[in-house]
This record gives sequence, structure tokens and C-alpha cells, in this order.
Amino acid sequence: MDLLDLDEIGGHIMFERIIAGWELAKQSLAVLRSDKELLLFPLISGFCLLIVSASFLLPFMTSESNRQMFLAENASQDPMVYVTVFLFYFINYFIILFFNAALIGCAIIRFDGGNPNLGDGFRTAMECLPQIFAWSLVSATVGMILKIIESRSEKVGQFVSALLGMAWNVTTYFVLPILVVEKVGPIDAFKRSTSILKKTWGEALSANISIGIIVFFLEILALLPAAMGLLIGSTASIWIGIVITVICVILVALTSTATSTIITVALYEHAENRTPKQFDQNLLEQAFATKSR
Repeated sequence: MDLLDLDEIGGHIMFERIIAGWELAKQSLAVLRSDKELLLFPLISGFCLLIVSASFLLPFMTSESNRQMFLAENASQDPMVYVTVFLFYFINYFIILFFNAALIGCAIIRFDGGNPNLGDGFRTAMECLPQIFAWSLVSATVGMILKIIESRSEKVGQFVSALLGMAWNVTTYFVLPILVVEKVGPIDAFKRSTSILKKTWGEALSANISIGIIVFFLEILALLPAAMGLLIGSTASIWIGIVITVICVILVALTSTATSTIITVALYEHAENRTPKQFDQNLLEQAFATKSR
């Protein structure tokens, strides 16, 4: 078998993964259509993140001493800078994990044939608060380490930080559903996530690539109302176009976040021999057969 044949086989396998990922994304969207209220979790999460960002940004904008502390040449040597950044990371991670845990709880109820509501999701998140807190600490610590690496060298540091960040995101792909369902500590959750990822990484990642492609084109379409408003030229048309575009972009972002989370839960459930009836078992099996191809 020559290199050309190997390239063709590799390309064929990658194409199959993308197609399978696309199908998983569509099935995840079908679940979301059954429970549209699940979109409220990323919406509330996003609103809370905006409030947190504003609360950290406001003192920076209104206080000259705060600006000097962060913008000074020796800012990297000031412990308060690290404490503030770490606190910012921790709160943001906690909010994201809390609402994603709530969404995961609702998705599992739907997979089991139930009809979840927002209360079910919040109860699930509250039940695993210790796990969410612990993993938020771990995530904030990793974020700080990556930020320090990035700040050491403008180009090399950014490249290394991005590479390590990507590896971290991949290896922790299944951590949150493991924390929610199994309620284990962060170290055990990381080990379990890595173990599952060794069995499946093809469709688990290509599904998100497919979602990314869909989101990319939807966001381009979302820009059309604003572009049309600018072409018409009147003040009213411009503002109407901008408002419609903003609404569409928000809806696309909420849908992609919820869909990705649902896919992650479905793959985790399948790994635990609890294949959700809303998903094609053959597609999920392909994700776990990747290494044997």
C-alpha cells in the first residue's frame, strides 16, 4: 500500500467522522427542540458572566490606582494581580460549570424518558456543588498557569499556552458529566475522562467540528440583516438590522452551547452502556470504534 492509498483512506475516515458528527449534531438538535427551555441555562449563564465581568471591570475603570496596578511594568510581580485574576477565573468557571451541570441533569432525564424542567436542572447542579467547586478551582489554577506561560514570551508563550490549553480541553472533555453523574473528585473525574477519551475521540470531536461549521455559516447568515440595513441606509433600517442580527447571533451561540453539551452527555451515557434512545446507536458505536479502524 503506497502513501497515496494511505492518504485516501485517511481522508475517507475523516470524511466519515465529519458526516457522523453532523448526524450526531442533528440528533442533539432534535433533543433540544423537545426541551427548548434548556436554552435558558446558557442564557442565564451568559448574563451572569456579563455581570461578573462588569463587576471586575468597573473598579479598574473608575480607580486610577487599580489601573496602575495592572498596567505597571512590574504588574506580573504583584501578588494582588494574580489573586484578582485567579478570582475572576474561578467565578467564571463556577458559573459556566454550574449551569452546564444543570443542562446535563435535564438532558439525562430526557434520555431516560422523562420530561425535565428548569427546577430539575437546578436541583442537579445543587446536588453536585462540591464537585463543581473543586473542579472550578482546578480549572482556574490551570487557567492561571497558562496565562503565566503566555505572559513569559509574547510569541512562544502564546503558542505553548494555546497548545497546552487545547490538550487540556480535549482530555477533560467528559469531566463534567462524570462529576454530575458519578459525583467523584476532580482527580478521579480527570482519570475517567481520559480513559473514556482513549476509547472515543473521533465523533466526540468531529461532532463539535460539525457544530462549529454549522455555527460559522449561521453566524454569517445572522449578519445579513445588519448588512441589509446598512445597504438601505436609513437610520431605522440600520438599527432594526443590528437588533435582528444581535438576536440571531445570541440564539446561534445558545443553541451551539446546548447542542455540544447534549452530545457530550450522549457519548458519556453510551460509554456507560446507557445509550440514549434519541441517538442512533450505530453512530455512537462509530465513536468507540475509531481506534480499531
